[in-house]
Amino acid sequence: MQQLPLAMRLRERAVFESFVPGSNREAVETLLAIASGATGEVAWLCGPTGVGKTHLLQALCARAQRSGFESAYLPLRQLHALGVETLAGWQHMRLLALDDLEAIAGDRLWEQRLFGLYREAQECGAALVTTAPEPPRRLAFALPDLASRFAAATLLTLRPLNETDQREALRLRAHARGLDLPEETAMYLQRRFPRDLPTLYLLLDTLDEAALAAQRRVTVPFIRSVLDP
Repeated sequence: MQQLPLAMRLRERAVFESFVPGSNREAVETLLAIASGATGEVAWLCGPTGVGKTHLLQALCARAQRSGFESAYLPLRQLHALGVETLAGWQHMRLLALDDLEAIAGDRLWEQRLFGLYREAQECGAALVTTAPEPPRRLAFALPDLASRFAAATLLTLRPLNETDQREALRLRAHARGLDLPEETAMYLQRRFPRDLPTLYLLLDTLDEAALAAQRRVTVPFIRSVLDP
């Protein structure tokens, strides 16, 4: 396998066990099936920012590796700056996970190489899963052949968590950090700050560090003292 750029390494927390599916259970089950079989499935995972597309894509790779299948996580937004040659040498993987495909859509050179990688994966019977904010038909592809291939992929649409599921996700993240997050504290964060999980996760990280330094529990008064000085 190639030497992996830092951006291509899997985050330790990005596993299925740390993902709260909410109304996205069907999409998660489809990805679990792909991870356990790692055969020629092509799937397109879409949804707005913050719904967990990257988390699930990395979780897919981690689970496939645990199942004994070689996989590669390719974050196209970061790789685009490194050159199209970064898409070479992955044809023997059993699973290819392409994150942020919209970053290269419309770039003919990148699309040509991606089309080649797609065909190589199909010839080897490998699975290919990609993410983007929109379904494939809404991306401005330069190559009609690539557009038509992705249009035929299994479409998995992720939706934001409701407030209850979001609090569960916050508690799960806090538990992973050894932090107790009472229900009223999670509800205060939702009421007081933007209700997207990436923002709330960053706030939780800040609170965890502050609580560790102060040897305090994460209560509503403590949150106010840290985030509303």
